[in-house]
Amino acid sequence: MWIMFCASRKTSDAPRTTDFTLHVWGEQEMRYIIYGAGAIGGVIGARLFRAGKEVILIARGPHLEAIHEHGLKLETPEWTETFRIPAVSGPAEIRFQEGDAVILGMKSQDTEAAVTALRAAAGDVLPVVCTQNGVVNERTALRRFENVYAMLVILPAMHMAPGVVEQNFAPVPGILDTGRYPAGIDSTTEMICADLRDGGFSALADAAVMRQKYAKLLMNLTNAFQVICGNEADGREILRAARQEAIACYQAAGIDYATDEEVRNRRGNLITIKPIGEGRTRGSSSWQSAMRRTGSIEADWLNGEICLLGRLHGVPTPVNRLLQTTANRIAREKLPPGSMSSEELLRLMKQ
Repeated sequence: MWIMFCASRKTSDAPRTTDFTLHVWGEQEMRYIIYGAGAIGGVIGARLFRAGKEVILIARGPHLEAIHEHGLKLETPEWTETFRIPAVSGPAEIRFQEGDAVILGMKSQDTEAAVTALRAAAGDVLPVVCTQNGVVNERTALRRFENVYAMLVILPAMHMAPGVVEQNFAPVPGILDTGRYPAGIDSTTEMICADLRDGGFSALADAAVMRQKYAKLLMNLTNAFQVICGNEADGREILRAARQEAIACYQAAGIDYATDEEVRNRRGNLITIKPIGEGRTRGSSSWQSAMRRTGSIEADWLNGEICLLGRLHGVPTPVNRLLQTTANRIAREKLPPGSMSSEELLRLMKQ
């Protein structure tokens, strides 16, 4: 299935700009700029585009080249489609307009540079939605933009090959609850959630969505372990200790977070992981980065966030520090996930 769009335009004496127009019936809809069209951004962008929303992707390198040449392929447990979505290499190539909203999908280590470039191209008023793991991207964006939104993302997705993203949940592709940062909801929140629901997602406006993001951070502490020991190793003792450190830091800092019961109730029976193809190994976003040998992962914004809270509030965090430093070394040296056994890591933890 191919979905078409109009072309970009360029003048001879100015940088290339992209001013795509999607013709819709009824009132003008919001246009979504997906800044970082990898696993999460790619799935969100493709499903919004499939639902008839206007979308522009920002991608880079071979991924951008593949999208230009072949389109963006979205693989799901139920269908596979390729979408001819407009794609550019950076915000300077877009002619921003009223009604635009930017969804940040890059890794946390790339957020600072991304929002600096976005501010230079688009000003500081347009809505900016943070989908990333961790709890600091919203604050980074808020330094530069007046209207920042936090999005909880429960969406197992993969991006391992240029031009291809994979969604592993069905029948609902994922949960994408959204609210203003630091708190509250507004008409933009409601419009974004409505559009996401049109794309098949479960998306609620949540005035206290950061409580959910802090709860998700507890789950994301496992990302570093997957990089170190692989995604099938037994890390229960190590990860239990990392979680206990994090909760002690939350308590010392007075941070409110969603309880395990709230998390279970929100997920309910909406989503079930369903494999695509046979024999494909799957893992966290950090595991995917390590597998692609990108040279960096998000550990400083996940386990490192717990270390920061511990240092600020006098709570020891040796296990999260071990996970942070070891996973970063493996990523930096471009070693494969599973380069250290869980037994060896456990011995280091107990030293």
